[in-house]
Amino acid sequence: MKQGSTLFLKIAVFLMGIPVLALGIFGATWLAKNPFNSYYDQILYPIVIGMYLSVIPFFIALYQAFKLLSFIDKNKAFSERSVKALKNIKRCAMVISGLYVIVLPFVFFVAELDDAPGLIIVGMVPIFASMVIAVFAAVLHRLLQEAIRMKTENDLTV
Repeated sequence: MKQGSTLFLKIAVFLMGIPVLALGIFGATWLAKNPFNSYYDQILYPIVIGMYLSVIPFFIALYQAFKLLSFIDKNKAFSERSVKALKNIKRCAMVISGLYVIVLPFVFFVAELDDAPGLIIVGMVPIFASMVIAVFAAVLHRLLQEAIRMKTENDLTV
């Protein structure tokens, strides 16, 4: 495959990380130091901690996606390393979903105090988005394993 054919996707992966990094450095830090209401102090900290913890698997998944795109550029898309990268992306998405499931009760308490029921739906978005990514990565993982198996059988018969 021609070098740089996945350049657009690599740029997109890089651009996905910039706002998360900026929000992690500036936004969540500011939110933890300046709660809107004194009632939110004790409830807000677990939410911010959950957000910070979810950044770690997010960047691991972005790195794995970047590695996967590099494998595609090097004509190594059908390799065990690609399968491992997809497996890691799936695991990271599951961890992110689990972290936000743990954080969701605190979001519920904030919604109760602020009388904002829509906040619960907003709190569910990262859970379902990461689950969709996990399912997609699992499907690609299985499809790639099957393709590698078929390629190996084909190479042995020829």
